[in-house]
Amino acid sequence: MASITGSSATAMSCSFKELNRVSNLKTSSLSFKGISYSSIRVNPATRRLSITCAAKPETVNKVCDIVKKQLALSAGTEVCGDSKFAALGADSLDTVEIVMGLEEEFGISVEEDSAHSIATVQDAADLIEDLISKKA
Repeated sequence: MASITGSSATAMSCSFKELNRVSNLKTSSLSFKGISYSSIRVNPATRRLSITCAAKPETVNKVCDIVKKQLALSAGTEVCGDSKFAALGADSLDTVEIVMGLEEEFGISVEEDSAHSIATVQDAADLIEDLISKKA
């Protein structure tokens, strides 16, 4: 059985095929079979529910620090999970350098296909956690 918590959500089926009513729900959390997923977003324009398994905050913070260092961003520049590399001024070479820095810091190897799918700090952190869990 799955449950969803937030400002307003009702009658969610276990298969997630039917969402009867969602109003003013922007971000929430989901618990399914004892595992909690803290990143659920509803896009108000399309009313689509997006559930992602967010990386640990420590991982996101480390990725933010690496991105700031690789892009030589000022201390006042805010970088968070939703920050897009392109919006921070990164070109394709910068992104390769960021991935190389992440590989070195976390002791992982990112395949080229996976590296192309990284557009945000959160994407990178999620990929890192996935690769670390597969490595263990």
